[in-house]
Amino acid sequence: MTSATSRAEANTGTSGARPKPAPPAGTPVRVTGAQSLVRSLEAVGAEVVFGIPGGTILPAYDPLLDSTKVRHVLVRHEQGAGHAATGYAQATGKVGVCMATSGPGATNLVTPLADANMDSVPVVAITGQQSRALIGTDAFQEADICGITMPITKHNFLVTDPADIPRTIAEAFHLASTGRPGPVLVDIPKDVLQEMTSFSWPTELRLPGYRPTLRPHGKQVREAARLISKSRRPVLYVGGGVVKADASRQLMELAELTGIPVVTTLMARGAFPDSHPQHLGMPGMHGSVAAVAAMQRSDLLIALGARFDDRVTGQLSSFAPDAAIVHADIDPAEISKNRKADVPIVGDCAEIITELIEAVRAETDKSAKPDLKDWWTQASAWRDDYPAGYEWPEDGTLSPQYVIERIGSLVGPDAVYTAGVGQHQMWAAQFVKYENPRTWINSGGLGTMGFAVPAAMGAKFGVPDKQVWAIDGDGCFQMTNQELATCAIEGAPIKVAVINNGNLGMVRQWQNLFYSERYSNTDLGTHKHRIPDFTLLAEALGCAGLRCETKEDVDATIRRAMEINDRPVVIDFVVGKDAQVWPMVAAGTGNDEIMAVRGIRPLFDDDEVAAEAEINAAAEGDAR
Repeated sequence: MTSATSRAEANTGTSGARPKPAPPAGTPVRVTGAQSLVRSLEAVGAEVVFGIPGGTILPAYDPLLDSTKVRHVLVRHEQGAGHAATGYAQATGKVGVCMATSGPGATNLVTPLADANMDSVPVVAITGQQSRALIGTDAFQEADICGITMPITKHNFLVTDPADIPRTIAEAFHLASTGRPGPVLVDIPKDVLQEMTSFSWPTELRLPGYRPTLRPHGKQVREAARLISKSRRPVLYVGGGVVKADASRQLMELAELTGIPVVTTLMARGAFPDSHPQHLGMPGMHGSVAAVAAMQRSDLLIALGARFDDRVTGQLSSFAPDAAIVHADIDPAEISKNRKADVPIVGDCAEIITELIEAVRAETDKSAKPDLKDWWTQASAWRDDYPAGYEWPEDGTLSPQYVIERIGSLVGPDAVYTAGVGQHQMWAAQFVKYENPRTWINSGGLGTMGFAVPAAMGAKFGVPDKQVWAIDGDGCFQMTNQELATCAIEGAPIKVAVINNGNLGMVRQWQNLFYSERYSNTDLGTHKHRIPDFTLLAEALGCAGLRCETKEDVDATIRRAMEINDRPVVIDFVVGKDAQVWPMVAAGTGNDEIMAVRGIRPLFDDDEVAAEAEINAAAEGDAR
């Protein structure tokens, strides 16, 4: 199960030797620190490790060759290992694992660790370190990776005693996967891996200060239910915490019980089905008009596992000005961090929603269910008047939105979709219909270009029976496409749709809107020079390479890609360079200024009409 290596070639034992009886469970066994590490990974249930060997981590790779429980996937770059661990974790709900050597190997994990930290993804990164005697001497390939990653990990460890390896690994997995999930780094010096020690399992955790609150406070839940019973314009503001808590079923029950409109953030796509009549879409900078408008005009926001980030709120001072806030989150540090909560609830989203359902039922028994008819009339009007849409490029080139829409329609909601960062990411969030949690994986908080391909690889190892599609941009794709070689050799037949508009598309859009169409350094040359030629690059990396440039060929090309399952597939969709992402709330402006398309502000226009009506009414009164 190890990378491109037959275990049979590595085993040198004779077939006729009688096997020794295994010691009783928990009995200490003499091993090296490296063997202890591998046994610990096996004991915590690690299935796949994405990594690259190097000098200081090399002792760990020797016993890893003998493991029948942990598969190592040899990636081509440590950043790929980190994003693959994230993709695996997001698709499965399990802890993703990556491994690197010291110095540059470890520092190449900084971006994926920061990414996992921003998006609350359970990842354990294991890094080699220079021997204990050399730490602090600027030795070859030495870097203080614990110090470097302290601000971007949930916790990290420097192991200085091989006896501590089992406990440290157990603690790392526990920390990564409980409470608010996040990345944990374990740094192990080379001589600690080489030293003899005793291994025993299970081990005792020593985390005296770590007790995440799972059960919510009953009084706060009841107060939230009371506000829901009195609200006339409520919105369920659903964040990624609902997905992390596997609380989609509970969310559906709460939504249908209350009849409240639901919006799902970029990190929560799929937590609530797009097809459900109560779903208004995604809020935020490129969210639907209905979702943004409903939040702006609401009198109560019930935030579940969401963090009121700037991409959702726009200008914070003008965000949802008339709304009371119920803020439920497992991380107490998020409560009232950006917007003051009227009712703070700390706990696991699944627990909170379950108790909230009972509290709402109790309120309904005492008084009539709130009448939301007028609210739904308004919300439905926003949804009907400003649906997701796009125009075909005037020059006759292929529409990127059409391509992504057709991928979603033909591939279906049971597949897993990953995305890089930029226009294609927003279009994938807007035009693919998500019905299930853990089917949409993207870099939300950090916005990491190059995320899609390695994340799709990790997801494919986690859910091998599902189709996994990476919707990528030509800029993002050129950052991490080397991992397609990993996919080809290791048997991960992902599909990659490169939305090739020849430019850094989102940057070009901002240059068009805010920099007088001065396109400084955004032309990548993938159109005019076809450098690189993505179909030839795909073939060189062991993949099937396809190209599509016309509307008539889109469906046939997607179906052809779906038929190829013996290797990865890369489709070069050559699309128009001037397509833009709409709706849009410009950075630094308030959500009231959302533009459905350029120059059309639905909420701003409504306010002007209302203000004009008030002025006219006042004038008529004066005339009388």
